[in-house]
Amino acid sequence: MDHKRFKAFQCNNRIVMAQRKHLEDFLRGRIIGRLECERTQLEVSEELRIAQSVISRLWQRFPDYGNMSRCYSTSRPRVTTPNEDQYLAVTAKRNGRSTASDLSRQLSSATGTTVSRQTVYRRFGHIGLFARRPVRCVPLTTTHCRQRLTWSREHALWTPQQWSCVIFTDESRFSLQSDSRWTLIWRAPGTRYHQENTIERHRYGDAGWLVWGGTIFGSRSDLHVQSVTMTGHIYRDVILEQHVRLFRGAMGAEFLFMDDNARPQRANIVDECLQLGDITRMDWPAYSSYLNPIEHVWDILG
Repeated sequence: MDHKRFKAFQCNNRIVMAQRKHLEDFLRGRIIGRLECERTQLEVSEELRIAQSVISRLWQRFPDYGNMSRCYSTSRPRVTTPNEDQYLAVTAKRNGRSTASDLSRQLSSATGTTVSRQTVYRRFGHIGLFARRPVRCVPLTTTHCRQRLTWSREHALWTPQQWSCVIFTDESRFSLQSDSRWTLIWRAPGTRYHQENTIERHRYGDAGWLVWGGTIFGSRSDLHVQSVTMTGHIYRDVILEQHVRLFRGAMGAEFLFMDDNARPQRANIVDECLQLGDITRMDWPAYSSYLNPIEHVWDILG
């Protein structure tokens, strides 16, 4: 590349860089002043190292606006005021189960300002409010809480060796139909388990598949899957006879069997089977699902 071509290459680069940067008001004034002195756009472009297209647009806009300042934004103005944004946030926090459409209608009724659902989502995103599914939990009475606390204190000092002899079992129903999990709530990060962000529910009656499993230190049982409701006879003939007895025979008298207080598991025929098999059942407080490690497996699978 010869010297002239190199100089032309440098000149073009400076022009391109100047195009990519916003022109300062002082530089704009210099451009307009030279053009008013009847200098051509090409001459001003070569002198100031600015693309001629930039100078042309500036000169065309100058008679309309009467100044050299850059028009920074041509987008639509913000629909809501800061006070209206605060009204939306307060309303959503008071009633977290309101939908974006509900909040939009409430804002229109209160202030006369009409906004779309997307606008509501954007305003909440700026303050850290997001639509999330509520946490499902079971309702606990004072007696339930006291029993859970007593059980936890009794087992707080257990050694890993003692826990390694316990098989934690549980069944979970996976629904094939909608259970209204699409009902969302507005909540901020870190507030998932707050009381106002949970829904209490006892049973899940939708049709689906029932899955039973057990886990023990260093091992696990096979999964039992069925489409029918669990009964005491099925629990005895399938779960206890085909799964639990194998662990009892392998581990000996130190083996502890944990299951919850569901009706089929507390039937008389189940108690008789455990006694005949010399299987010791761990006492378990009612409504204490989160004390059972396998419950977290169901949560992940769900």
